[in-house]
Amino acid sequence: MKQKVIIGFSLILLLIVIFFMWKDFFVNNNKNQSNPYEYKLDNLKNIDPELITYTEVNQIKPDLQNPIAITIDKNDRIYITGENKVIVYDNAGQQISSFDIDEPANCINVSTKGEILLGMLDHIEVRTGEGIVKSVWESVDENSVITSIASTEEFVFVADAGKKIVYQYDINGQLINNIGKKDTLKGVPGFIIPSPYFDLLIGTQGKLWVVNPGRHSFENYDFDGNLISSWERTSMQLEGFSGCCNPSNIALLSDGSYVTSEKGLERVKIHTPSGDFKTVVAGPESFEEGTTGLDLAIDSNDRIYVLDPIKELIRIFEKK
Repeated sequence: MKQKVIIGFSLILLLIVIFFMWKDFFVNNNKNQSNPYEYKLDNLKNIDPELITYTEVNQIKPDLQNPIAITIDKNDRIYITGENKVIVYDNAGQQISSFDIDEPANCINVSTKGEILLGMLDHIEVRTGEGIVKSVWESVDENSVITSIASTEEFVFVADAGKKIVYQYDINGQLINNIGKKDTLKGVPGFIIPSPYFDLLIGTQGKLWVVNPGRHSFENYDFDGNLISSWERTSMQLEGFSGCCNPSNIALLSDGSYVTSEKGLERVKIHTPSGDFKTVVAGPESFEEGTTGLDLAIDSNDRIYVLDPIKELIRIFEKK
């Protein structure tokens, strides 16, 4: 008798559990409930207007398909490249010249001698100022994805997102060194490049700065490939970078501050030379959602040029 009571009680308890499971799956799930653990990106897109200290003053509409990259030379000439062409403008936005290219260029740089360095998919192409092909450098690897070029009087540095390395060439295209390969003994962490956004530049003290986007960090190397210093800012907030790989693009102001652009949260910001957040140039409201590849350039007056690939515009910002 006692065993029957226990069995009966167990069946009742089982039915109660089944009822609450049914209610949870088929009743509560039909209700419009908010997830308390869901991170609200909308809140991060709202930036205090007082933190935005730049204003858009002009635009250039380049006559080319799919604008990809921009650079500015020492004479403030603006070079824009895309799927099939390179166009050169003066600092007033008037077209000076243009020339066709056979394949898309992912990045562009102008050397101290005025030569145009184009980063094709897996190699560098050098052209004269008039667009005539001067040389084509041999590809290091068929899986290379060239994303950025920086140059000095002696060297050319090339970021390869495909192989996750920086190449150091002499000015004639001879490969000298690989920079940034993981080396725990030398304290080099190695580049984490989840997507083809991998930027670099020459800093105010003539050293190489490379973005390690998967770590949300900036790494400073000497020309022998030694890591000198680094700084990292990982945060969803304005003071840092988030997502798989940010910042996606960088540029340098005359005071050594870094202009950065991001994807995921589309925004352009400025960080001090030590990495601290300084100000906002343009917030997410300035760009269409999903915009990536906001390439950057700076002229001699510290005006900030942002290539907006969705709107196919060069957007020019000045400090208010």
